[in-house]
Amino acid sequence: MKQPNIVFIMADDLGFADLSCNGRRDYDTPNIDRIAERGVRFTQGYANSAVCSATRTALITGRYQYRLPIGLEEPLAGKTDVGLPPDHPCLPSLLRAAGYGTTLIGKWHLGMLPKFGPVQSGYDRFWGIRTGAIDYYSHKNPRGEDDLWDGEATIQQTGYLTDLLGDRAVAAVEGYARQDRPFLLSLHFNAPHWPWEAPGDQAESERLIGSRLRHFDGGTQRTYARMVQAMDRQIGRVLQALDANGLADDSIVIFTSDNGGERFSDTWPFTGIKTELLEGGLRVPALLCWPARIAAGQVSAQVTITMDWFATLLAAAGTAPHPDYPPDGIDLLPILTGKPVPRTLFWRYKTNAQRAMREGDLKYLKIQGNTYLFDVVADPRERGNLKERRKAEFDRMEAAWHAWNASMLPEIDDSFGETYKAAELADHIGAR
Repeated sequence: MKQPNIVFIMADDLGFADLSCNGRRDYDTPNIDRIAERGVRFTQGYANSAVCSATRTALITGRYQYRLPIGLEEPLAGKTDVGLPPDHPCLPSLLRAAGYGTTLIGKWHLGMLPKFGPVQSGYDRFWGIRTGAIDYYSHKNPRGEDDLWDGEATIQQTGYLTDLLGDRAVAAVEGYARQDRPFLLSLHFNAPHWPWEAPGDQAESERLIGSRLRHFDGGTQRTYARMVQAMDRQIGRVLQALDANGLADDSIVIFTSDNGGERFSDTWPFTGIKTELLEGGLRVPALLCWPARIAAGQVSAQVTITMDWFATLLAAAGTAPHPDYPPDGIDLLPILTGKPVPRTLFWRYKTNAQRAMREGDLKYLKIQGNTYLFDVVADPRERGNLKERRKAEFDRMEAAWHAWNASMLPEIDDSFGETYKAAELADHIGAR
């Protein structure tokens, strides 16, 4: 069987309903929607974490992020001793060993030089950013450092970052089209992560020079919409490049987000946002197309999670995980020709002492010492606490979470400051 090309597209902080195919009403995302139209849209897609680098650890390793120190730290500001170990088998290194060309364009956020980086972990080429956030015009990170890289060197390039990433991705597709080998193109946008800057907002970028990029006085719904639409346009260019070079049929294209949305996102019908283990902080768009193998126009209720993409893509490429690092995710491809399979998934996040587990339709949740049991299929907004009505199931799931947690690395003091105060969190959860 011919090995498929792989284009893996990840947005940053995009809410579940921020795509028109998932219900966004005030703007359209026609190009991203095309991925769903050509293949399958998963309605129960989860991120491995409610924050960024933890999810990216799970994506690249196919395992719960809590198995590695890098999965415990968010963000990595100023740290050079925590990152994805270069000798750890991961998606790009395993695909490269199977004959793939490998390129990362966009966000890395899995450790800093000199010890860690995309090239050290299996990518042939890297063009993008290494830290968690960057100004869209000056290309400086929150510490005021230049953070646009071509390989191992920082570069200066004028332009809106989303557009620059699209330019590089199109060039990568065209370059691979001239080669007789399959490729992995990881296109990891920083959009629509703060700072809130859309095309034409250079004045906002200049206002932020010397101040915090996470500007609480910035942004509007309209700015956010323009940021998402700019990303959609660049994804359309990449899809067109696949079509124009005769690669679309034999290419797997995936679109997802690293966690739930931020303050301007649409997470309907869920409550909660980024940094929360409520459904809105964990549910993400999950779209896949592979015209040569997967029928178009499917909608799947299969529960999925970020680390499933690792097992799915390795299987599609005809290769396997390293035997010493068995994946925690599953291969989704057989499910698309059969029935959904039940899943049991786990999460934790130290801020506000959050724990969560999903088993079938039920979800165990703990936040700030309060515990809940929800049927998230019948009650996606997590309003009806069933822990007394279904006490035996609640007790069993709580015990199962603790047993799972004992098999992971212990928690550390949370270094991530983008969290919500108790009163703000209570507003998201609502009265119980």
